[in-house]
Amino acid sequence: MPPALKDLALAVLAVIACALLACSLPAQAQVQGGGNPVPQQAQQYRALLVRTAHAAWGLDAPVAVFAAQVHQESAWRHDAVSRVGAQGLAQFMPATAKWIAGIDPALAAQQPYNPAWALRALVTYDRWLYVRTPAHYAPKDRMWVALRGYNGGLGHWQAEAASTGLAQPTRAQVDTACGRARRAAVHCPENLGYPQRILLVIQPRYLQWGLGL
Repeated sequence: MPPALKDLALAVLAVIACALLACSLPAQAQVQGGGNPVPQQAQQYRALLVRTAHAAWGLDAPVAVFAAQVHQESAWRHDAVSRVGAQGLAQFMPATAKWIAGIDPALAAQQPYNPAWALRALVTYDRWLYVRTPAHYAPKDRMWVALRGYNGGLGHWQAEAASTGLAQPTRAQVDTACGRARRAAVHCPENLGYPQRILLVIQPRYLQWGLGL
């Protein structure tokens, strides 16, 4: 085959291969790109999350963080149930749902499968945790700590901070101390990975929704 025809044939094959690859991808992934789309079902909750975040946190609410957290918790499935019994968009355990109802009267109904309740509960709990993180930390580090608290309990983080023996340990120093207090070390990979995935991996997909960290 002449070189020119050979090059043309290779080019045609390359175009066909790319077309076949594109057809094999879900339509949503083709639109969003990067193989890491925002789930289609997330869009129906976008306005509700923004309103809820501004009402429960303030106009400076890190909406992109909350969206990424819901993405991580339930993939935006309002009827999601975990293997341990966590429920709804925000994956609240029944005991936590009862507790948060005492924090915010708007959550008194204890309806984890109700999207409006779940999003309000998530933002309210994040705010409750955030204000109890070290005030001298940067906002992103404070949210990192809050997310670790959401996933594994703020008391564990506080005990690990104390275990460092430092008056003001950095966020990284407390991360290193995971498993050295009351928390079993076997749970550290999940707990440390939770804020990392939300803040560094998923959050960028939602920055068009609002402020991030």
